[in-house]
Amino acid sequence: MERLLVIIVSAAIGTVFFLWFSQAVKKPSVRKYIMSHQWLMHPNSICYWRTAMAALGFILYFFTPYQSPAILIFTFAAILDGADGIVARECDLGSRWGEWLDPMCDKLTYLPPLIGFAYTGIISIELVWILIAIEITGQFFARRILTWLKFSGAANNFGKIKAIICFGLVILCALMDKNQGFINIADGVLVGCIILSSASVIFKFIPNRLYADILSGLNFCCGVTSLILTHFHSFAWAICIIIAGQLFDLFDGRMALKHGGTKFGPYLDDIADFVSFGLAPAYVIVQTGGSLAWLFGAIFIIGVAFRLIRFIAIDKNLTDLPEGIFNGLPSPAGALIVLGASLISTPGILWGMTSLSVALMVSHIRFAHFGRVILKHIPKQLFFLISASIIVTLSFIFKTKNVQMFGYLILISVIVYVVAGRKWIHQKP
Repeated sequence: MERLLVIIVSAAIGTVFFLWFSQAVKKPSVRKYIMSHQWLMHPNSICYWRTAMAALGFILYFFTPYQSPAILIFTFAAILDGADGIVARECDLGSRWGEWLDPMCDKLTYLPPLIGFAYTGIISIELVWILIAIEITGQFFARRILTWLKFSGAANNFGKIKAIICFGLVILCALMDKNQGFINIADGVLVGCIILSSASVIFKFIPNRLYADILSGLNFCCGVTSLILTHFHSFAWAICIIIAGQLFDLFDGRMALKHGGTKFGPYLDDIADFVSFGLAPAYVIVQTGGSLAWLFGAIFIIGVAFRLIRFIAIDKNLTDLPEGIFNGLPSPAGALIVLGASLISTPGILWGMTSLSVALMVSHIRFAHFGRVILKHIPKQLFFLISASIIVTLSFIFKTKNVQMFGYLILISVIVYVVAGRKWIHQKP
């Protein structure tokens, strides 16, 4: 209990500091002070400071009895990872050296304590060394090739989310170190870090115009995989795969707008959406929905098909429909309604939720696009934190095998989206 209190207090102090700093640096007087004290507050200097703080925290935690101060110091070192980026953007102090230094300092911050916890038995030694191998490959070999090719070596979203999860994993290990009865989800979270780290390296070598098609292809693969898992009655895993497909779908449109795409991209996107958010959820309904499952599964498929066809043939040509606003509930959100209900409800309630989902999708009620509108109102650091929290939460759910908790989490996420999607329908993306 004492360790948990230390972690909560450290996180609260660090969060308050970050929020204050992110606002203060927007003031001209603060930016002027930073420019005149670059030895102290240049982004690269902040990287050096936080690496030194992490080293001090590592020594205090593993080699002295002063573990509580070590947690506080490490928390501030992790918080400063966001501070250097803010300074670089607000004061225009970014550099090629900084692009290399920032992720390097991240690794020097979280990898040593992960090694320490691995050899104290908290997390898997093998998984930690796999992560280290990928991190070293990305930092030294991949970045050297990128430099030779004159590509940017800056961290992408995969790398940023991975770094946040690794920082959180260190704190989680510190909590489990003093609370042996705490549910150990560390290895599951570590696997997520390994996947994100691998994706971060791979996507640096892929031409930008292929990003959207690759993400749509991954979405399609998720839909097919979900159908297979549902056939073998692995419903929780099947639903988790569909959610992964929704994450890919969330970004493929943004990548197409930002980097362009290929002529086959829109068709691949539509096919992937129908498989992942139409066929796959309908098959879950069929397998879990009782005597009328086939009927409501068919109704759901027809609703999603109608929703997608209307979007392509009509909604895209509407002059009174602002960009980033959907006419009817988007099919990914409609899929989440039936998926969450399938985990926590009786067949009768599932039929009702399926009918509600279809009614909202074919309606003319307007909702804001999550990626193009809602995310623009969420600070980038908060988005990365939310993404990391979702991965950690899913690790906890699968560790505890609490299927109903998973279902409630899905339905809560839909409610949050519906409220936010209605709130910002008049906001321009």
